[in-house]
Amino acid sequence: MKNIPKIQDADLKGKLVLVRVDHNVVKKGKIKDTYRIDASLETIEYIFSQGGKPIIMTHVGRPRNKKTGEIEISEKTSVKPIVDYLNKKMNKNFQTPEIMNADKTGLANLDGVISLHKKLTAGEIDGIYLPNTRWFKGEESGDDETEKFGKELASLADIYINDAFGSWQPHASTIEPTKHLPSYAGFLMQKEIENLDRVLNPERPLLAVVAGSKFDTKIGPLTALLNKADYLVLGGVIYNAYLAAKYGFKIKGIEEDDVKAAENFLKQTGKYPEKIVELPYIIESDILEEKIEKKYRVHNIYTTDKGNNFNYILDISPKSFATAAVRDIFNNSKTIFVNAVMGFTPNFAEGTIALNTLINENKEAAKLFGGGDTLQDFKTFLPEIYNKALQDDKYYFFTGGGTILKAIEAGSPFGLEPIKAILNCTLTEKRAGYERRNGEDRRKEQKPVKFDRRRGGDRRSGIDRRQSNKN
Repeated sequence: MKNIPKIQDADLKGKLVLVRVDHNVVKKGKIKDTYRIDASLETIEYIFSQGGKPIIMTHVGRPRNKKTGEIEISEKTSVKPIVDYLNKKMNKNFQTPEIMNADKTGLANLDGVISLHKKLTAGEIDGIYLPNTRWFKGEESGDDETEKFGKELASLADIYINDAFGSWQPHASTIEPTKHLPSYAGFLMQKEIENLDRVLNPERPLLAVVAGSKFDTKIGPLTALLNKADYLVLGGVIYNAYLAAKYGFKIKGIEEDDVKAAENFLKQTGKYPEKIVELPYIIESDILEEKIEKKYRVHNIYTTDKGNNFNYILDISPKSFATAAVRDIFNNSKTIFVNAVMGFTPNFAEGTIALNTLINENKEAAKLFGGGDTLQDFKTFLPEIYNKALQDDKYYFFTGGGTILKAIEAGSPFGLEPIKAILNCTLTEKRAGYERRNGEDRRKEQKPVKFDRRRGGDRRSGIDRRQSNKN
């Protein structure tokens, strides 16, 4: 792994530590799955063990209306369920600030944090959990507001830790603090990068399984995997579009732009005819809403006339994963990467169950899964295998599915903007009162800046000589 600054390299004792995590697990005001939260606990616990005081932040959902630009601040996208879970899980007292001066353009500043910041500095609370970063107008705006919000975030702390590999977008909370604070990768970030390397530099044969609801959004990663992998299995709408392009099938619900994207992809597969592993048995259904006997049926693509008209193709039949050719490829692969739900779940889950069951039979391969739906359906339909897999070193579950595909497309995680921002801090860092060269910190004298009474600190370009706050 490239020499990225790591949390274990930082001196956290007595420091306020701004931590960006990916706790985007709340749906309609409730936690859907705690996996991402639990995956970040090592970093949070380490900060406490080293005498640091964490200030945590994450995004939740999409509160911004893309058409109007308005930001809806509501319980549906609140961090409160996450804070409640953390306090119970860690036996800590995290508090989240009061929301102040909110309107339809979002929160303008961090004024609501001031009182909690004093309590944290005085040791009256264990940590602060900031409101949903996407509630702030500067988080995604990409203008002066972003820079302003980033500076405000940095002003809260002495050190910045990014542990949110799943949040690859260059937003204020993932980029701006690195311009003002010594910045490091958390333990989860490090693990995600290390395990991604097992996909990018795999033990061979490498088998990749990818599905999705739109072909054109996956064309970049698919092309990269076609070049990288020894075998590629497709599922979902992606596979339907592939079948439509190759065999001329007319499949209900498959859009023309997906078929065209699949046709372009097929041209590339001509160089690697042996790489695409076709799943011969597909399940057609007359209706989308539910699975009703006599309303669905299994077809063999090799015995179906070219140009045949289908209703909805909603799953892969388990018979596909029972064929000798498919089983041999799965059983002999040394690395298996999965970003796939094979069918229209929850009603059509047989293909996903058969896929994950077959993968589990291979006890020697590294099995790397990424994607929220991929993990959720594995857990839902095969809970016993999933729970055992969590304790199995041969398995790894990425917290960031979209990030993984983005990095695969780029050929490296180090081109992702948030990671690049941390790397750049070690290469050309001249901020926060340090000159960092080759990993060595050399303090430089800085002219004093104005005392910031809101923070109760005497901050000189990042050197914080905090005084006790008296109420």
